Amino acid sequence: MFSITVRDHLMVAHSFHGEVFGPAQRLHGATFLVDATFRRPELDADNIVVDIGLATRQLGEVVGDLTYRNLDDEPAFAGVNTSTEFLAKVIADRLAERVRAGALGAGAQGLTGLTVTLHESHVAWASYERDL
Repeated sequence: MFSITVRDHLMVAHSFHGEVFGPAQRLHGATFLVDATFRRPELDADNIVVDIGLATRQLGEVVGDLTYRNLDDEPAFAGVNTSTEFLAKVIADRLAERVRAGALGAGAQGLTGLTVTLHESHVAWASYERDL
C-alpha cells in the first residue's frame, strides 16, 4: 500500500458536556496539527498516490472552514461534543466528499483509503480511518 500525508493546522474554541471532561466543560481553545494520509494499492499513471499540491489545498480548505470558530456556535455541531476523535471524522468525511467530487484530480479516483490524525500535543493524538 502506498500513501502520502499532507499537514495543516486547526485552531478552534469549544466546550464539552459530561463529567469525564472535567475543566474542559468550560469554553477553551484548542490547536491541532492535522495530518491527512491518502492510500492506494498501486501508483497512478504518473507514479504518484495523488497530486500533493491538490491534496494540500483541499485539506487547507476543509480546515479553513473550521478554524477560528467557536464550534459551540456552529449549527452543524449543536449539542455535540466536538472531541478530537469526532473532528478527525468530520475532516476525513469532508475530504472524502472532495475526492468523490474530483477536487483532487482524476488520478485520485484510485485512492482506496484516508486517515485523518489530529495531534493535540506532542504526546497525544487521535485518528479516524475510512475507506474511499
